[in-house]
Amino acid sequence: MIEKKQLFAREENCILVGLVYKEQTEIMVNEYLDELTFLAETAGVTTIKRFTQKLPHPDSKTFVGKGKLEEIKQFILLKGNINIVIFDDELTGSQIQNIEKELNVKTIDRSDLILDIFASRAKTAQAKTQVELAQYQYILPRLKGMWKHLERQGGGVGTRGPGETEIETDRRIVKDKIGLLRKRLAEIDKQSFTQRKDRGEFIRVALVGYTNVGKSTLMNLLSKSEVFAENKLFATLDTTTRKVVFEQTPFLLSDTVGFIRKLPHHLVESFKSTLDEVREADVLLHVVDISHPQYEEQIAVVNHTLAELKIEEKPTITIFNKMDKYEAEAFDQWLEADVKKEILNDLKQRWQIETKGNCVFVSAIEKTNIDALRQTILNTVRDVYRIRYPYKAEFFY
Repeated sequence: MIEKKQLFAREENCILVGLVYKEQTEIMVNEYLDELTFLAETAGVTTIKRFTQKLPHPDSKTFVGKGKLEEIKQFILLKGNINIVIFDDELTGSQIQNIEKELNVKTIDRSDLILDIFASRAKTAQAKTQVELAQYQYILPRLKGMWKHLERQGGGVGTRGPGETEIETDRRIVKDKIGLLRKRLAEIDKQSFTQRKDRGEFIRVALVGYTNVGKSTLMNLLSKSEVFAENKLFATLDTTTRKVVFEQTPFLLSDTVGFIRKLPHHLVESFKSTLDEVREADVLLHVVDISHPQYEEQIAVVNHTLAELKIEEKPTITIFNKMDKYEAEAFDQWLEADVKKEILNDLKQRWQIETKGNCVFVSAIEKTNIDALRQTILNTVRDVYRIRYPYKAEFFY
């Protein structure tokens, strides 16, 4: 039977491939490849070189054109230590088969890379089941290209039905597995719902944001807990919830999985239960890495996802994190203090207007402005208590 193995061994080298076409400009592709480099690094793979090509649309057989594929092949032969080629967009099974046949090197796409990272990070039964379901959903349409032996006829007693090829047998087995995983996930979701229901009448606050913006670090600061945090994508997969008390006012604080551009739609679907914590939250803390060059696009990705979940109207505090890094990268040492102050004031005023005053600028690492953040959260939580549980609110002052 099909077994999905870990993609990467230690100390693997890769090259990245992106395509510039009508839906993706050159600037966008370079940004995507920057992120893909970070994804590869998270998986323990070193990027050696990046290739891009302009085409009206992806080639149906090899995604890139024959000339570009030959250029990639010659580079691999010349370099000699390339173990894997990673494409930034999804490939079909036949494209993978054709590219590997030409390059003689393992070939995957962004979705497969993300799935591998998720598989390595999943710890709880819920996360493991969600990842396994997404993997099988990814595999199903690619069976023919990914397993060349499946084109052979099955033989022997009990190995196939009348006229059924081995690939059709495996397709049926994969579909059955998907059905079983969905049932298992439904049971886990039911248990999780019961657990959430048993938490009592507490206001729920959820940290949301793009991956690697510092949500887990803030979680540790605000809840005084030890949630796993590191400078890698998808450091947190499993939702962590802690009871927090600010000035006699209790609430539940949850850290959730980070969002990302081009997240495989299978993962979006299978991870909806992970986002139940976000759906059921009373207050959202949208964490933003303001030092990131594309932080505004990351905000848009998160807002789009929240809109898809139909929860964009919840009370939201935007937390602009990593201000220390932003200042270090945006200002040189010769910049006058008055000019620096004016630029920072303009930045803060702009986002105060954009968020209708619901934003705070902090550095979780440097613990800068955390008291102001705590006070903002406290004020918002108390406002929600007044509306949701007015008979309890009087006890929190």
